[in-house]
Amino acid sequence: MTKLISGITFIKNGLTLGYPIKESIESIDTLCDEVIINVGFDDEALTQDDGTWDYLNKNFKGEKYIFLKSFWDPEKTSKGLILSEQTNIALEKASGKYCQYIQGDECLHEDDIELIKAEVLKMEHDKSYNGLVFNYIHFYGNVNVHKVTKKTYRRELRLIRNHLGIKSWLDAQGFRNQDDSKVVCKQIDARVYHYGWARAEQVMAKKTVAFDKLYHGEKKEGQVFSYERVWGLRPFLKTHPKVMKSWIEENRNDLDILSLPYKLNFKDLRLILSDKFEYMTGIRLGEFKNFILK
Repeated sequence: MTKLISGITFIKNGLTLGYPIKESIESIDTLCDEVIINVGFDDEALTQDDGTWDYLNKNFKGEKYIFLKSFWDPEKTSKGLILSEQTNIALEKASGKYCQYIQGDECLHEDDIELIKAEVLKMEHDKSYNGLVFNYIHFYGNVNVHKVTKKTYRRELRLIRNHLGIKSWLDAQGFRNQDDSKVVCKQIDARVYHYGWARAEQVMAKKTVAFDKLYHGEKKEGQVFSYERVWGLRPFLKTHPKVMKSWIEENRNDLDILSLPYKLNFKDLRLILSDKFEYMTGIRLGEFKNFILK
């Protein structure tokens, strides 16, 4: 029987870096007919990881879950390109007509699953577009604070039509066609909850060092990380995905980031003016889009 939707994800050192990877996979589970989970290793023999492989295999059993092992070559450190490489490894194994992409620090809300399913069925009858764009909620410092500013992307392509040569692009934020042209998409009201910047400070310090190496190589010196009240932070008063309940309790920061003094500089003035215009009009000036909306 042909599978309709394949879930695809990748992860490396998910336990060490505090990723909600189990919860991330659980959030797409009911949407997908199969889930491809690509786990990264430090050695070419694929024996050295931080326990993420065993952790995920323990939590996801059965034919629905297809596990892959892959070597993360430390020499591939230009612009985070290894991230799209690892996404594409998972994508190549997906057999579904459509692929739902989720990164290890992202979750879908259970209230949006039926909407996504309905939109996929519409794609079955309308071949004029090949992807669905979801809205983003970026948390910062804690799960009761989200960041709304031009510096954070407010939407991105997260579901694609499979078997057309569409591929993960650059640092895996989005997707492009085989010839690098932008994918024609439809915007829908589904949400991606992004928890990448909502972890404890000591865990975030490890994450920033790891990502500096992905983008700049081993010569990049990691900086001491601490949360600061930057421009664009707002209270988040809505609900989180149910699968995140335990992770949120275990990773909640005591920090009240909105009580800290602002850290602003002169360069922020243009950003503030642009954001104020967006808040009033809903229009984001000069917004970069990895896709073409139909």
